[in-house]
Amino acid sequence: MPLKPLSHQTLGVCYYPEHWPQDRWPQDARMMVEAGIEFVRIGEFAWSRLEPEPGRSDWAWLDHAFEILAEAGLKVVLGTPTATPPKWLVDAMPDMLPVGADGRVRGFGSRRHYCFSHKGYRAECARITTALAKRYGEHPALAAWQTDNEYGCHRTTLSYSRAALLGFRDWLAQQYQSIEALNRSWGNVFWSMEYRSFDEIELPVGAVTQVNPSHLIDFRRFASDEVVAFNRLQTEIIRLHSPGRAISHNFMGKFFEFDHYAVSADLDIATWDAYPLGFLDREIGDPVFMERYMGVGHPDFDAFHHDLYRTCGQMRQGTENGRWWVMEQQPPGPLNWGAFNPEPKPGAGRLWVWEAFAAGAEVVSFFRWRQPHFAQEQMHEGLLLPDGTPNHGYELCKEITADLATHTPVPVNTRSDVALVFDYDSQWMTEIMPVAEDASHFDSVFRSYCALRRAGISVDIIPPSADAISNRKLIVMPMLVHCTDAFAEALDRSEAVILAGPWTGAKTRNLAIPETLPPGPLQSLIDIALRRVETRRPFAPFKIANSEAFDGWREDIVPGESVDVIERLETGGPAVLQKGKVVYVAGRGDEKMQDKQVRRALDLAKIKWTDLPDDLRIRDNGQLSYVFNYGSKTRDITSIAKGRKLEMGSLQLEPCGVTCLGPRV
Repeated sequence: MPLKPLSHQTLGVCYYPEHWPQDRWPQDARMMVEAGIEFVRIGEFAWSRLEPEPGRSDWAWLDHAFEILAEAGLKVVLGTPTATPPKWLVDAMPDMLPVGADGRVRGFGSRRHYCFSHKGYRAECARITTALAKRYGEHPALAAWQTDNEYGCHRTTLSYSRAALLGFRDWLAQQYQSIEALNRSWGNVFWSMEYRSFDEIELPVGAVTQVNPSHLIDFRRFASDEVVAFNRLQTEIIRLHSPGRAISHNFMGKFFEFDHYAVSADLDIATWDAYPLGFLDREIGDPVFMERYMGVGHPDFDAFHHDLYRTCGQMRQGTENGRWWVMEQQPPGPLNWGAFNPEPKPGAGRLWVWEAFAAGAEVVSFFRWRQPHFAQEQMHEGLLLPDGTPNHGYELCKEITADLATHTPVPVNTRSDVALVFDYDSQWMTEIMPVAEDASHFDSVFRSYCALRRAGISVDIIPPSADAISNRKLIVMPMLVHCTDAFAEALDRSEAVILAGPWTGAKTRNLAIPETLPPGPLQSLIDIALRRVETRRPFAPFKIANSEAFDGWREDIVPGESVDVIERLETGGPAVLQKGKVVYVAGRGDEKMQDKQVRRALDLAKIKWTDLPDDLRIRDNGQLSYVFNYGSKTRDITSIAKGRKLEMGSLQLEPCGVTCLGPRV
């Protein structure tokens, strides 16, 4: 039976009581309550304090922490400590450590130092999870669990250990049943790569040149399945001993090493860790863009992940009961892990929280309560300074709490008319066979997402499944490299407008070219054939017969008689093709091209859109709409608000400002 979502939106914090004297804990709990914090995550890195040595447990400190937090009326999210196995455990089974692609063991001294495939380590994880669940599983202060911490962080999903090798061979044997079937599927006749048994297969690393892409994609699927199995081991134990408590995991931004939809099928709440300024510095790369948004972050990057993880939160419980949180929200201060770590602009922290609330987050939980004065994260600001006095983030919590006292939104899971397909399998395929070094499934999907946001559209990011596309008006699916027959049939049955391409349907499951030519099974929707992909460096765009261009990627498409060519390249080749409800874009459009094609598709789907001024974004939340100003200038939003009740904020929207518009009056 699904666990009921929260009926309100609220704040949380990540707390490490083991870092501070116990006589400080009551003051911390009291200050949390005074700031309006309701949920407190603890324990996810505390294995060495829970088990200081083999065979000896120390529960007293965690018992006391529960007692202090419960007395203050705070609700606990308890993390399983399996992201940080203690030194004594590593010494007892040193082969549990992950091995990098370079063959070097990735050792003790930080975190995430384990291989997902190691059976002995899995048994130890089951043991400590069972002990925690039996002791605290029905504690009245326990509201939820978090499994492990940030699966795969520091590129730890792919391990090249002996345990991974044996697991991979067994996985392949189950998938293919015979070595002959594997050889055929992988095309191992090429370069004499044929095997006589599964025991001959090695991990796809260390070869003289490029490894067979079919070998690589199956290794990525195997590694993802190992994360699913590792997580499921813990969730099954927790549900046995802690009934009625929700289980979560904290995912990350722009991280694709495993299938998050599959992991989320075993979770009640999907959460993620949002660090807008760190992501801007690490992931964007455009100096002009970074300067423009240096103190507030990319207007669409965190929003993309809110929408992705909202869908992940529905994988187990369904749309109506889906739940998602921000488990770690950057406080309004510098981080420690960026190449550069700027200060947020005034108001940015409040904007980040309301962007999440507007997207339906039940809880926004800040990382962290108190800035440490020791170890690796000592330069990461918290809500409190290292001396335990309030920092800017503490005052922000009070401000948000005051907002929530007068403006009482609720978590909303309204199904959007617009669905944007994001597929982990397609992302892995573009990483293995990118064709252009700056091309990926994520890049193409994110470009479409940004164009939709610039048009004022709220979006659901979905997996390629029949259920996910039902009752939609527009389905956008750029670079969905592998399209199954079942999904193609579901698209054919759908009445929605479909905006596809480039490189959609370009590969089979085994990362080979379809025998019928791309777009493979999608040819039943639009009669086209992809004959060639040409990619270029950024200084040589493909110009379209207007002021737009394809940004470094164009396709040579042969249309059938039933297909109309809507736009052409300057050279005469098809750029945009259409058959009925299906539109195919034969290249990677620049921003102007993206906007034009997205808005044309919205018109075809009879969906109203708004030509937003630069730096403004709108997020629909049931009958409410939130307007955000990511820019440096005050914006008059009177025209946007016409006919709407002003629920919060001002029609003169200041930089980093948030305005909420109510139902039409």
